[in-house]
Amino acid sequence: MGGVLNTGDLRDWLALSLTPGLGPAGCRTLADHFGSPGKALSAGKDALAKVAGLKQDTREALLAGPRYKEADREITRAVDSDVRMFSWGDSDYPNLLRNIHNPPIILYVKGRVDLLHIASVGIVGARAASDYGKKIAEALAGDLARQGLVISSGLALGIDTAAHIGALKVGGYTLAVLGCGVDYVYPRHNHRLYQKLGAEGALVSEYPLGTRPESFRFPARNRIISGLSAGVVVVEAAKRSGSLITAYQALEQGREVFAVPGRVDSVKSEGTHRLLKEGAKLVHCAEDIIEELPFDWKKEKESGEKDKETDISLSPQERSLYINLDVYPKTIEEIILQTGLSPQKSGELLLLLEMKGLIRALPGNCYQRVS
Repeated sequence: MGGVLNTGDLRDWLALSLTPGLGPAGCRTLADHFGSPGKALSAGKDALAKVAGLKQDTREALLAGPRYKEADREITRAVDSDVRMFSWGDSDYPNLLRNIHNPPIILYVKGRVDLLHIASVGIVGARAASDYGKKIAEALAGDLARQGLVISSGLALGIDTAAHIGALKVGGYTLAVLGCGVDYVYPRHNHRLYQKLGAEGALVSEYPLGTRPESFRFPARNRIISGLSAGVVVVEAAKRSGSLITAYQALEQGREVFAVPGRVDSVKSEGTHRLLKEGAKLVHCAEDIIEELPFDWKKEKESGEKDKETDISLSPQERSLYINLDVYPKTIEEIILQTGLSPQKSGELLLLLEMKGLIRALPGNCYQRVS
């Protein structure tokens, strides 16, 4: 199943984001000033001169004409690569991420797009992790994934890798936010894990396809890991590390921050112990994390437990599809696009949910939740 050619004003947002000198904040400033990204792209010299803080080089790039040809090529590449693209103006853009400071204008997703709308916990930590750290990260990820939570991390070696593996081992959900394009495997050592995430989880990035990893991109991507998560767990981190950046960004975003204690004489524990001194919650087990998660997630979890009590048990795939449905009808095409499932698999799961009395099939190949 390919990506989406045009979701709302994707093409306008993409063309605007491809303008040299405009980051996510600059794109939103222009769109707010003129009322839409399309109007910003068609603004004349005098109108652009009235935009405060707009640099001369950026103004000239805008006046040179919208980069629609580049945008169209990018959209075509995404379709061919089976990558879904969300624009800032897309109604399916993840709500948690939308509300952070400086969210991405364009989000690329390869794999299961529905995972962006399920409650998640970020697990991050040192690349050069100890065996202890990797063991703890894998165990925590597995325990949280068993509860139906998505494990978000960055596909880096060490703690990130252990967290992704921990979730996958128990058949749970996990996604990786990359500091490069979703079509670029980095680190190369994680090629097999990258392939598995693309098939069973999700690969996420704000960078255009083909973008190579560069050091400055990783601190930027950390805000997306925390932005998609209800809370962030740091397992092993040096005094100065990207994991601490993720933790502080999580705090700024109003997320819960957790830290796993380590050896007092280990440099790999200096960062986590610093977080604990500053008020992060100490983690011994998954329950320490779960009890601090937002009420909405607990309510959803309790609802799932009530389903089990009434003999309505759902597989992980059934539940993820069910979460994407509403009392308002959706077409089969919308369901396929939002879940990232194949047409055949979507049809199978919809039939199972209908047989369990949870959804209703309507004329026109539409489906809705049963109230």
